[in-house]
Amino acid sequence: MPSVDDPRILVGTKALDDAAVFQMGEDRAVVATVDFFAPIVDDAYNFGAIAAANALSDLYAMGSKPLFALNLVAWPRDPEMLELLGQTIRGGADKVREAGAFVLGGHSIDDKEPKYGLVAIGEAPANDVVTCGAAQPGDKLILTKPIGTGILSTALKRDMITEQEMSDAVKSMTTLNAGAANAMRSLGDAVHSATDVTGFGLIGHLKNLLGSAGVGALIHAGAVPRFPSVQQELEAGAVPGGTERNVDAAAAYTEWSGDVPASERTLLCDAQTSGGLLIAVHPDHVDRLVDALEKNQTPAAAVVGEITKSQSGKIEVVN
Repeated sequence: MPSVDDPRILVGTKALDDAAVFQMGEDRAVVATVDFFAPIVDDAYNFGAIAAANALSDLYAMGSKPLFALNLVAWPRDPEMLELLGQTIRGGADKVREAGAFVLGGHSIDDKEPKYGLVAIGEAPANDVVTCGAAQPGDKLILTKPIGTGILSTALKRDMITEQEMSDAVKSMTTLNAGAANAMRSLGDAVHSATDVTGFGLIGHLKNLLGSAGVGALIHAGAVPRFPSVQQELEAGAVPGGTERNVDAAAAYTEWSGDVPASERTLLCDAQTSGGLLIAVHPDHVDRLVDALEKNQTPAAAVVGEITKSQSGKIEVVN
Protein backbone atom coordinates (compact mmCIF):
# COMPACT_ATOMS: atom_id res chain seq x y z
CA MET A 1 0.00 0.00 0.00
CA PRO A 2 1.25 3.53 -0.67
CA SER A 3 2.47 5.45 2.35
CA VAL A 4 0.15 8.28 3.39
CA ASP A 5 1.17 10.95 5.86
CA ASP A 6 -1.47 13.26 7.31
CA PRO A 7 -2.04 14.23 10.96
CA ARG A 8 -5.76 13.47 10.61
CA ILE A 9 -5.01 9.78 9.91
CA LEU A 10 -5.08 8.19 13.35
CA VAL A 11 -4.95 4.61 12.02
CA GLY A 12 -3.96 3.86 8.43
CA THR A 13 -2.03 1.42 6.26
CA LYS A 14 1.05 1.42 8.49
CA ALA A 15 -0.91 -0.26 11.29
CA LEU A 16 -2.20 -3.83 11.55
CA ASP A 17 -5.58 -2.72 12.87
CA ASP A 18 -9.06 -3.79 11.84
CA ALA A 19 -10.27 -0.47 10.43
CA ALA A 20 -9.06 2.93 9.27
CA VAL A 21 -9.55 5.89 11.63
CA PHE A 22 -9.72 9.48 10.41
CA GLN A 23 -10.03 12.44 12.77
CA MET A 24 -12.96 14.81 12.13
CA GLY A 25 -12.74 17.80 14.45
CA GLU A 26 -11.08 18.01 17.82
CA ASP A 27 -12.64 15.03 19.58
CA ARG A 28 -14.41 12.94 16.92
CA ALA A 29 -13.10 10.26 14.58
CA VAL A 30 -14.64 8.35 11.66
CA VAL A 31 -13.90 4.61 11.62
CA ALA A 32 -14.19 2.78 8.26
CA THR A 33 -13.85 -0.83 7.12
CA VAL A 34 -14.90 -3.14 4.27
CA ASP A 35 -15.48 -6.90 4.03
CA PHE A 36 -17.28 -9.29 1.69
CA PHE A 37 -17.09 -12.96 0.74
CA ALA A 38 -18.83 -15.89 -0.95
CA PRO A 39 -21.61 -17.83 0.86
CA ILE A 40 -20.51 -20.08 3.73
CA VAL A 41 -24.01 -21.34 4.58
CA ASP A 42 -26.93 -22.49 2.39
CA ASP A 43 -29.61 -20.16 3.77
CA ALA A 44 -29.45 -16.83 1.90
CA TYR A 45 -30.89 -14.75 4.75
CA ASN A 46 -28.36 -16.20 7.21
CA PHE A 47 -25.57 -15.56 4.73
CA GLY A 48 -26.50 -11.88 4.56
CA ALA A 49 -26.71 -11.59 8.34
CA ILE A 50 -23.35 -13.32 8.83
CA ALA A 51 -21.62 -11.15 6.21
CA ALA A 52 -23.01 -7.98 7.78
CA ALA A 53 -22.06 -9.02 11.33
CA ASN A 54 -18.59 -9.89 10.07
CA ALA A 55 -18.07 -6.46 8.48
CA LEU A 56 -19.43 -4.58 11.49
CA SER A 57 -17.11 -6.57 13.75
CA ASP A 58 -14.11 -4.48 12.64
CA LEU A 59 -15.84 -1.37 13.99
CA TYR A 60 -16.61 -3.03 17.32
CA ALA A 61 -13.00 -4.18 17.68
CA MET A 62 -11.92 -0.53 17.55
CA GLY A 63 -14.48 0.48 20.18
CA SER A 64 -16.54 2.24 17.52
CA LYS A 65 -20.30 2.77 17.22
CA PRO A 66 -21.69 1.84 13.75
CA LEU A 67 -23.37 4.70 11.86
CA PHE A 68 -24.24 3.39 8.39
CA ALA A 69 -23.21 0.86 5.74
CA LEU A 70 -23.14 0.38 1.97
CA ASN A 71 -23.85 -2.97 0.31
CA LEU A 72 -21.22 -4.68 -1.85
CA VAL A 73 -22.79 -7.23 -4.21
CA ALA A 74 -21.37 -9.55 -6.87
CA TRP A 75 -24.16 -11.83 -8.10
CA PRO A 76 -25.39 -13.90 -11.07
CA ARG A 77 -28.25 -12.30 -13.01
CA ASP A 78 -30.22 -15.56 -13.14
CA PRO A 79 -33.81 -14.82 -11.93
CA GLU A 80 -33.72 -17.60 -9.32
CA MET A 81 -30.43 -16.27 -7.97
CA LEU A 82 -31.80 -12.72 -7.86
CA GLU A 83 -34.54 -13.95 -5.54
CA LEU A 84 -31.83 -15.28 -3.24
CA LEU A 85 -30.07 -11.93 -3.48
CA GLY A 86 -33.17 -10.26 -2.07
CA GLN A 87 -33.08 -12.59 0.92
CA THR A 88 -29.36 -11.96 1.39
CA ILE A 89 -29.74 -8.19 1.33
CA ARG A 90 -32.65 -8.44 3.77
CA GLY A 91 -30.49 -10.48 6.17
CA GLY A 92 -27.74 -7.88 5.97
CA ALA A 93 -30.12 -4.95 6.41
CA ASP A 94 -31.77 -6.53 9.45
CA LYS A 95 -28.38 -7.08 11.08
CA VAL A 96 -27.27 -3.50 10.38
CA ARG A 97 -30.55 -2.25 11.82
CA GLU A 98 -29.95 -4.39 14.92
CA ALA A 99 -26.63 -2.57 15.28
CA GLY A 100 -28.51 0.75 15.39
CA ALA A 101 -27.21 1.76 11.96
CA PHE A 102 -28.57 2.07 8.41
CA VAL A 103 -27.89 0.67 4.94
CA LEU A 104 -27.80 3.74 2.68
CA GLY A 105 -27.02 2.22 -0.72
CA GLY A 106 -24.28 0.21 -2.36
CA HIS A 107 -23.00 -1.19 -5.62
CA SER A 108 -23.56 -4.43 -7.55
CA ILE A 109 -21.87 -6.25 -10.45
CA ASP A 110 -22.74 -9.35 -12.46
CA ASP A 111 -20.62 -12.30 -11.29
CA LYS A 112 -20.82 -16.08 -11.67
CA GLU A 113 -20.14 -16.66 -7.97
CA PRO A 114 -22.30 -14.84 -5.38
CA LYS A 115 -20.52 -12.52 -2.98
CA TYR A 116 -21.91 -10.08 -0.44
CA GLY A 117 -20.63 -7.75 2.26
CA LEU A 118 -20.50 -4.18 3.47
CA VAL A 119 -18.56 -0.98 3.63
CA ALA A 120 -19.18 -0.10 7.28
CA ILE A 121 -18.75 3.37 8.79
CA GLY A 122 -18.68 4.19 12.49
CA GLU A 123 -17.55 6.87 14.91
CA ALA A 124 -15.51 6.98 18.10
CA PRO A 125 -13.93 9.59 20.37
CA ALA A 126 -10.66 10.56 18.70
CA ASN A 127 -8.67 9.99 21.89
CA ASP A 128 -10.38 6.73 22.85
CA VAL A 129 -10.00 4.38 19.85
CA VAL A 130 -9.06 0.80 20.80
CA THR A 131 -6.15 -0.38 18.64
CA CYS A 132 -3.95 -3.43 18.14
CA GLY A 133 -0.83 -1.66 19.34
CA ALA A 134 -1.14 -1.11 23.09
CA ALA A 135 -1.08 -4.55 24.77
CA GLN A 136 1.23 -4.73 27.80
CA PRO A 137 3.11 -7.65 29.43
CA GLY A 138 0.92 -9.21 32.09
CA ASP A 139 -2.34 -8.40 30.30
CA LYS A 140 -4.81 -11.28 30.16
CA LEU A 141 -6.31 -12.31 26.82
CA ILE A 142 -10.07 -12.87 26.68
CA LEU A 143 -11.97 -14.37 23.72
CA THR A 144 -15.69 -13.68 23.26
CA LYS A 145 -16.78 -16.39 20.78
CA PRO A 146 -15.90 -20.07 20.24
CA ILE A 147 -13.71 -20.98 17.25
CA GLY A 148 -14.18 -23.55 14.49
CA THR A 149 -16.49 -21.85 11.99
CA GLY A 150 -14.07 -22.40 9.11
CA ILE A 151 -13.98 -26.14 9.70
CA LEU A 152 -17.76 -26.40 10.13
CA SER A 153 -18.56 -24.31 7.03
CA THR A 154 -16.15 -26.49 5.01
CA ALA A 155 -17.91 -29.60 6.33
CA LEU A 156 -21.21 -28.05 5.19
CA LYS A 157 -19.85 -27.35 1.69
CA ARG A 158 -18.75 -30.98 1.44
CA ASP A 159 -22.17 -32.27 2.61
CA MET A 160 -20.63 -33.78 5.72
CA ILE A 161 -23.11 -31.92 7.93
CA THR A 162 -26.33 -29.96 7.49
CA GLU A 163 -26.83 -26.30 8.30
CA GLN A 164 -29.08 -27.40 11.16
CA GLU A 165 -26.19 -29.41 12.59
CA MET A 166 -24.06 -26.27 12.67
CA SER A 167 -26.82 -24.12 14.15
CA ASP A 168 -24.67 -23.15 17.15
CA ALA A 169 -22.02 -21.79 14.79
CA VAL A 170 -24.61 -19.94 12.69
CA LYS A 171 -26.03 -18.36 15.86
CA SER A 172 -22.54 -17.26 16.89
CA MET A 173 -21.68 -15.86 13.45
CA THR A 174 -24.92 -13.87 13.31
CA THR A 175 -24.33 -12.46 16.80
CA LEU A 176 -23.02 -8.92 16.68
CA ASN A 177 -19.91 -8.11 18.67
CA ALA A 178 -21.82 -5.12 20.04
CA GLY A 179 -22.12 -6.71 23.49
CA ALA A 180 -18.40 -7.43 23.59
CA ALA A 181 -17.64 -3.84 22.55
CA ASN A 182 -20.02 -2.48 25.21
CA ALA A 183 -18.30 -4.57 27.88
CA MET A 184 -14.89 -3.50 26.65
CA ARG A 185 -15.79 0.20 26.68
CA SER A 186 -17.27 -0.07 30.18
CA LEU A 187 -13.78 -0.81 31.57
CA GLY A 188 -12.22 2.32 30.10
CA ASP A 189 -8.42 2.38 30.23
CA ALA A 190 -8.24 -1.10 31.80
CA VAL A 191 -8.68 -2.53 28.28
CA HIS A 192 -5.40 -1.92 26.49
CA SER A 193 -5.95 -3.52 23.09
CA ALA A 194 -8.33 -5.61 20.98
CA THR A 195 -8.85 -7.22 17.60
CA ASP A 196 -11.52 -9.43 16.06
CA VAL A 197 -10.77 -13.03 15.08
CA THR A 198 -11.59 -13.68 11.42
CA GLY A 199 -9.71 -14.98 8.38
CA PHE A 200 -6.22 -15.29 9.88
CA GLY A 201 -7.55 -17.39 12.78
CA LEU A 202 -6.92 -16.92 16.49
CA ILE A 203 -3.14 -17.32 16.19
CA GLY A 204 -2.83 -15.07 13.12
CA HIS A 205 -4.85 -12.20 14.55
CA LEU A 206 -3.03 -12.50 17.86
CA LYS A 207 0.22 -12.17 15.91
CA ASN A 208 -1.00 -8.84 14.48
CA LEU A 209 -1.86 -7.60 17.96
CA LEU A 210 1.54 -8.62 19.33
CA GLY A 211 3.55 -7.25 16.42
CA SER A 212 1.90 -3.87 16.75
CA ALA A 213 2.74 -3.68 20.46
CA GLY A 214 6.19 -5.30 20.39
CA VAL A 215 5.25 -8.05 22.86
CA GLY A 216 4.71 -11.83 22.93
CA ALA A 217 1.96 -14.11 24.22
CA LEU A 218 1.25 -17.40 25.94
CA ILE A 219 -1.91 -19.29 24.89
CA HIS A 220 -3.48 -22.13 26.86
CA ALA A 221 -4.97 -24.30 24.11
CA GLY A 222 -7.37 -26.11 26.41
CA ALA A 223 -8.91 -22.82 27.56
CA VAL A 224 -9.91 -21.75 24.03
CA PRO A 225 -13.68 -22.28 23.50
CA ARG A 226 -14.72 -24.28 20.44
CA PHE A 227 -17.95 -25.61 18.96
CA PRO A 228 -18.80 -29.16 20.17
CA SER A 229 -18.72 -30.93 16.79
CA VAL A 230 -15.55 -29.26 15.47
CA GLN A 231 -13.16 -32.00 16.55
CA GLN A 232 -15.18 -34.67 14.76
CA GLU A 233 -15.28 -32.72 11.48
CA LEU A 234 -11.61 -31.80 11.82
CA GLU A 235 -10.64 -35.46 12.18
CA ALA A 236 -12.83 -36.24 9.14
CA GLY A 237 -10.69 -33.87 7.05
CA ALA A 238 -12.90 -30.77 6.81
CA VAL A 239 -10.04 -28.26 6.75
CA PRO A 240 -10.39 -25.14 4.55
CA GLY A 241 -7.49 -23.97 2.40
CA GLY A 242 -7.28 -20.72 4.34
CA THR A 243 -6.78 -22.63 7.57
CA GLU A 244 -3.99 -24.71 6.04
CA ARG A 245 -2.23 -21.53 4.92
CA ASN A 246 -2.64 -20.08 8.41
CA VAL A 247 -0.98 -23.17 9.92
CA ASP A 248 1.95 -22.80 7.52
CA ALA A 249 2.32 -19.10 8.32
CA ALA A 250 2.13 -19.69 12.10
CA ALA A 251 5.19 -21.94 12.00
CA ALA A 252 7.41 -18.86 11.68
CA TYR A 253 6.30 -17.23 14.94
CA THR A 254 4.61 -19.92 17.07
CA GLU A 255 6.28 -22.31 19.51
CA TRP A 256 3.98 -25.29 19.99
CA SER A 257 4.42 -27.35 23.15
CA GLY A 258 5.04 -31.03 22.40
CA ASP A 259 1.74 -32.04 24.00
CA VAL A 260 -0.32 -29.85 21.65
CA PRO A 261 -1.55 -32.26 18.94
CA ALA A 262 -1.60 -31.35 15.24
CA SER A 263 -5.40 -31.18 15.24
CA GLU A 264 -5.32 -28.58 18.01
CA ARG A 265 -2.79 -26.52 16.08
CA THR A 266 -5.08 -26.58 13.06
CA LEU A 267 -8.07 -25.51 15.14
CA LEU A 268 -6.23 -22.57 16.70
CA CYS A 269 -5.33 -21.41 13.17
CA ASP A 270 -8.79 -22.05 11.72
CA ALA A 271 -9.95 -19.22 9.43
CA GLN A 272 -12.98 -17.74 11.17
CA THR A 273 -15.96 -15.83 9.84
CA SER A 274 -17.61 -13.30 12.17
CA GLY A 275 -15.53 -14.48 15.13
CA GLY A 276 -15.32 -12.88 18.53
CA LEU A 277 -13.16 -10.12 19.94
CA LEU A 278 -9.76 -10.95 21.41
CA ILE A 279 -9.20 -8.44 24.22
CA ALA A 280 -6.04 -7.61 26.18
CA VAL A 281 -7.04 -6.38 29.64
CA HIS A 282 -5.04 -5.36 32.73
CA PRO A 283 -4.76 -8.44 34.99
CA ASP A 284 -6.38 -6.63 37.92
CA HIS A 285 -9.56 -6.16 35.89
CA VAL A 286 -10.08 -9.61 34.37
CA ASP A 287 -13.04 -10.49 36.58
CA ARG A 288 -14.69 -7.14 35.84
CA LEU A 289 -14.41 -7.74 32.10
CA VAL A 290 -15.68 -11.33 32.32
CA ASP A 291 -18.65 -10.14 34.38
CA ALA A 292 -19.38 -7.36 31.88
CA LEU A 293 -19.19 -9.80 28.96
CA GLU A 294 -21.56 -12.21 30.69
CA LYS A 295 -24.00 -9.40 31.40
CA ASN A 296 -23.86 -8.51 27.71
CA GLN A 297 -24.54 -12.18 26.87
CA THR A 298 -21.54 -12.72 24.61
CA PRO A 299 -21.21 -16.28 23.24
CA ALA A 300 -18.05 -16.78 25.33
CA ALA A 301 -15.96 -14.95 27.92
CA ALA A 302 -12.89 -17.15 28.14
CA VAL A 303 -9.47 -16.24 29.53
CA VAL A 304 -7.26 -17.95 26.94
CA GLY A 305 -3.77 -16.61 27.69
CA GLU A 306 -1.64 -13.64 28.56
CA ILE A 307 0.74 -11.08 27.10
CA THR A 308 4.43 -11.73 27.80
CA LYS A 309 7.76 -9.92 27.46
CA SER A 310 8.82 -12.45 24.84
CA GLN A 311 10.22 -11.52 21.43
CA SER A 312 7.85 -9.26 19.49
CA GLY A 313 5.14 -11.32 17.79
CA LYS A 314 6.28 -14.59 19.36
CA ILE A 315 3.49 -16.93 20.52
CA GLU A 316 3.94 -19.90 22.85
CA VAL A 317 1.09 -22.43 22.93
CA VAL A 318 0.82 -24.95 25.76
CA ASN A 319 -1.80 -27.60 26.42
